[in-house]
Amino acid sequence: MTPVVLLANLGLGFLGLSALCFSMGRHHAAAFERPLDPRRALRLRALGWGLIALSLAAAILFEGWNFGPVQWLGSLSGAGLALIVTLSYRPRAPWCAAVLDALLRLTALPPLRAERRAGRACDQLTRPS
Repeated sequence: MTPVVLLANLGLGFLGLSALCFSMGRHHAAAFERPLDPRRALRLRALGWGLIALSLAAAILFEGWNFGPVQWLGSLSGAGLALIVTLSYRPRAPWCAAVLDALLRLTALPPLRAERRAGRACDQLTRPS
């Protein structure tokens, strides 16, 4: 388990769950102080499920089928807990946290690529000929 992949899964899970949360009228109204229109709710749902699927794909890609889904479930549970705690005390905070997290995800992409290349190089060195 690598910390960079775990943090990427945690961040993508938090973004996805935040989008799903804001697709509900009550949470959207608490965060944005305006009603939620049906088209925006549909876009937020699609974005949320897409980000959750992307986090699963990243976990499987970097950790493999053996450990990837386990890490994904753990990070998704942690992201859900963080979102619940944040929504309980500050209903507007997940929106700000989601934007900040998206920016951090963009800066974490180069280390993920480098880590994957390094992992392949190590696999080639340790693979018996």
